[in-house]
Amino acid sequence: MGKSVASIIFSKDRKSVLLIKRRDIPVWVLPGGGIDAEESPEEAALRETEEETGFSGKIMRKIAEYSPYNRLSKHTYFFEVTPVMGEPTLGAETSDIRFFPIDKLPSLMPPNYPYWIKDAAAELPFVLYKKVEGTSYWRLLQLLLRHPIFVGRFLLKLLIN
Repeated sequence: MGKSVASIIFSKDRKSVLLIKRRDIPVWVLPGGGIDAEESPEEAALRETEEETGFSGKIMRKIAEYSPYNRLSKHTYFFEVTPVMGEPTLGAETSDIRFFPIDKLPSLMPPNYPYWIKDAAAELPFVLYKKVEGTSYWRLLQLLLRHPIFVGRFLLKLLIN
């Protein structure tokens, strides 16, 4: 499996985070995606942020590097990004863009993202290196029973990639 990036954009008061709703699997996610060949994680984070939100940005800090817990997760570099130009723009991968209060995140989001948002909000003075949390096979089964269409789409996408 390849490596990926994720970015977090906080509101000015740092009480909300920008999430995008994917077109392929309509769940709320942090901007992010795969790292292209010859691309650094930082370059990928800025590219993915702009493609999915319309904002060109500046990396403020590297928050974490998450290593896979199992085949449901990827090695992911996680960055805080501040927008410098642009405005929220829907794209090929994005059907909605919104800020959500950190304490009222949407229920339809990947199970690891609340952990990542919590890590970012902690504003630790060092980079975290840890396993992806919330991606166990048991959790996948629970989600499959509650949201069979979304999980089915996710599993198909995993098989294709």
